[in-house]
Amino acid sequence: MTGWNADSIPDQHGRIAVVTGANSGLGLVTAAELARHGAHVVLAVRNTAAGAEAARRIGGDVEVRELDLARLDSVHAFATGLVSDHPVVDLLVNNAGVVLLGPRRTSADGFELQFATNMLGHFALTGLLLGALAAAPEARVVSLSSITHKSAHLDFDDLMSERGYRAPSAYGRSKLATTVFGVELDRRLRAARSPVISVLAHPGLTRTNLTPRAWEHRGRLGRVVARLGLLATQPVEQGTLPQLRAATAPGVRGGQFFGPAGLFETRGRVTEARLSREAADPAVGERLWAAAEELTGVSYL
Repeated sequence: MTGWNADSIPDQHGRIAVVTGANSGLGLVTAAELARHGAHVVLAVRNTAAGAEAARRIGGDVEVRELDLARLDSVHAFATGLVSDHPVVDLLVNNAGVVLLGPRRTSADGFELQFATNMLGHFALTGLLLGALAAAPEARVVSLSSITHKSAHLDFDDLMSERGYRAPSAYGRSKLATTVFGVELDRRLRAARSPVISVLAHPGLTRTNLTPRAWEHRGRLGRVVARLGLLATQPVEQGTLPQLRAATAPGVRGGQFFGPAGLFETRGRVTEARLSREAADPAVGERLWAAAEELTGVSYL
């Protein structure tokens, strides 16, 4: 599958797909390609006006639903409404994420905002939708990792980054936690003999509206860094391919991890990527799972 691209996506008619953060960037392209191939796509977005504009651009069989992953009450409300209308869900793409620079910020539930949005919200959402996913014959959960997970470390005595906070490091920890979650979910689904599979992907260095916009707020130097960074990135359509392959390609196995093949996994064609040692450690997975259940109040498997 060396030349795998968006045209390789098989027919998606009859499938219900949920994509978080679907109003821009990777999420928008993912939702658009799924809809183009026939899926009914739920755009799970914090800003429903932006979601409505995305739906207009995408066309096809799409709907917009409000979801703020940084609020557990919003996650519960979204899951309840979705399952009421769609008791069978074929695909959940945990795509949404935030990248912050500057002082530490917290979610409505008191968690560090990047960790809350990127990992804990998706952990709760997946657990609340697992029954609907298990009702589908070949459901998948796709968790969006990042190459930053490879240099990150989880401090279980300070998961909320209250000591010596640095936003880039906190982002890396949130993406490591997301990766550990996807791997541990695969272990637990297999142990439970669930029909659902958990797959992971990362986009390498991809041109989205997150990082450059954040850097540009840091003055002239920030604008220079943002422009230089854009030269090293690949287009969002290319960066979305790993998660589209994870979501749709025939023969994908639980626990597989897809990313770009070129230049230290930063760009290029889709291939299988490598997990960091910490991300693959079952002891880390078990410990993070217990912490996430306690923090979110959502238990499953």
